[in-house]
Amino acid sequence: MSSNDFITLFFLVAAVLIFFQLRSVLGRRTGNEKPPRDLYTPRDAAPAEAADAGKVVTLPRRDATAEDDDRFSAIDAFAAPGTPLNESLRALNKADASFNPKEFLNGARMAYEMIVMAYADGDRKALKNLLSREVYDGFETAIADREARGEKVKSTFVGIDKAEITHAETKGSEAQITVRIVSQLISATYDKADALIEGDAENVAEVNDLWTFARDTRSRDPNWKLVATESEHE
Repeated sequence: MSSNDFITLFFLVAAVLIFFQLRSVLGRRTGNEKPPRDLYTPRDAAPAEAADAGKVVTLPRRDATAEDDDRFSAIDAFAAPGTPLNESLRALNKADASFNPKEFLNGARMAYEMIVMAYADGDRKALKNLLSREVYDGFETAIADREARGEKVKSTFVGIDKAEITHAETKGSEAQITVRIVSQLISATYDKADALIEGDAENVAEVNDLWTFARDTRSRDPNWKLVATESEHE
């Protein structure tokens, strides 16, 4: 036997031995093997048959009535459901989902004090940010007339006894709310010779006002501005 025949026989025997070893390790196919698992399918995923069982699975929806009740809960706690005020406040909330009557009143109280004191001090800059153009023009004219006469006002804001929403309405994108405010104020007006000509420098007076605030519900500016004033006499 030549050396070439010997080498060929050696590789043939080695190939047979490798075949039998692989067969013992990998096993034989019997036709009952399980298909390989899809690596991109979660382990706990339901079988495909369950999804084709003839039923459509949908995400649970919140009941529309429950959503409205939750949305208007702050309004219902403020004004009795079914009343004209409640209905008008609900309509306002539909135009401006961020509206909350209690928070609005807190802001109206602060605005009231700021406006009263800014008017007494003749602070035009502060007034311009809080009033509509029409109301500002009226206030500015009164301040200018007072200054022309040499008069000055000394006021002390004592506090607000009551603040309540009496009316609300939405016209297009503009929302308007009227607030009745009962405040305590010490106010006295002096002429250029420092003589008292109006008010009382010592006694607290009760002031009853009806102020109407407005804002454009489409605007990103969340601030309300005073658009009308009226003194209420009881």
